[in-house]
Amino acid sequence: MGDKSEQVVFITGSASGVGLQLTKRFIAEGYRVIATDINLDALQRLASSEDWAPEQVWVRGLDIRQGRQWKSLWNEVLSGWEKVDILFNVAGYLLPGYVADLEFEQIDRHFDINVKGLMYGSQLAAEHMAGRGAGHIVNIASLAGLAPVPGLSLYSASKFAVRGFTLAMAQELKPRGVSVTVICPDAIETPMLDLQEDYEEAALTFSGGHTLTVTDIEHAVFERVLPKKPIELAIPESRAWLAKLGSAVPSGSHMLSSYLGKLGRKKQKLRKGSSTLY
Repeated sequence: MGDKSEQVVFITGSASGVGLQLTKRFIAEGYRVIATDINLDALQRLASSEDWAPEQVWVRGLDIRQGRQWKSLWNEVLSGWEKVDILFNVAGYLLPGYVADLEFEQIDRHFDINVKGLMYGSQLAAEHMAGRGAGHIVNIASLAGLAPVPGLSLYSASKFAVRGFTLAMAQELKPRGVSVTVICPDAIETPMLDLQEDYEEAALTFSGGHTLTVTDIEHAVFERVLPKKPIELAIPESRAWLAKLGSAVPSGSHMLSSYLGKLGRKKQKLRKGSSTLY
């Protein structure tokens, strides 16, 4: 990829979780970084505590639901640094809930953030990178985008949309020299996972054998995604195959979900029990 100090990386959701982990690593590696988040105050506090150099790191507020904000910031970056080499669409939203109990507001919120916000950034990056004949767009989906997850129907549907959009975009942009990757991870130890502890609807989230960490995602990005540029990377592969099986055979997915749900509820209770000890 050449001199890292000449590479420009644009990241959404930089104030916490995976976005923060990746932001820190890219900065440590010497890349120029546009760190964005809807929570600008938290991001600015991080920048101050971490001593991020303003000549290397631009800290900006961005509500990814707002196309005008995307365009304004994108134009600012191109005016200042002239290019974006890598876009990481990390910011996301999840609130468990059964379909019969959902409010319209939650439908809008899941799709405005997880889908439309990601599409806005991807479109701007695609246009810019295709014109240059180079670049890499990386979108964070989920294993919930490989198989339907009852109790997380909106989140699952939004991540199916992210995966489908990204895979189609990859085919469009490959002839124009642009790489596209969708990452589909299992549950990650982040504030989003903590939120799900109190929802029985989220039991399937906790059914895996090992909860991923933000460091696991960081390693996957720097050891596999950036050097190899796969179209899709699911983590871990064993759970990914199980998810794809459940999606491929919908008639059998109910039995699989029922079994995994019971397992998840046990682990969910154990997790909640252990967290009350501290």
